[in-house]
Amino acid sequence: IYQTPFCFVCCHLTSGEKDGNLTKRNADVEEILRRTIFNPVHRVSMPKGIHDHEKIIWFGDLNYRINLSYERTHELISRQEWDLLFDNDQLKWELMKGRTFDGWIEGVISFPPTYKYEFNSDKYAGDEPISARRRPAWYAICLIKLLPFCFAHLI
Repeated sequence: IYQTPFCFVCCHLTSGEKDGNLTKRNADVEEILRRTIFNPVHRVSMPKGIHDHEKIIWFGDLNYRINLSYERTHELISRQEWDLLFDNDQLKWELMKGRTFDGWIEGVISFPPTYKYEFNSDKYAGDEPISARRRPAWYAICLIKLLPFCFAHLI
């Protein structure tokens, strides 16, 4: 758009709530960044990697969780306490600590977690046995990274 190189990355990162899955999600991101190469034949004006674009939009099923119990998560959802939920979001913490998506920004979260609803319903799935319950979370996420001189144009 107007000679601005955009890059859109859509992915599905490691799922699960087991020990080590958070680290695997972060490693997935680094692997995607490292291994994605555009135009293997070098052209001066064409971006070669994801970070070579001026505007990058990364979205998909990132699978970062909310670090609260199933019960506490549902309690905060019922009270529409999005900020308290977001304060415990794994992706937020990983971004703040610089462990993944360094330099990326996420939009304001002002809506309920997007995972996991019962089919054709606005109710969260929860009929599984306690050991198999999955906590709601914001799995479908969109992150943006702009080159430093592009921040003035952020919409």
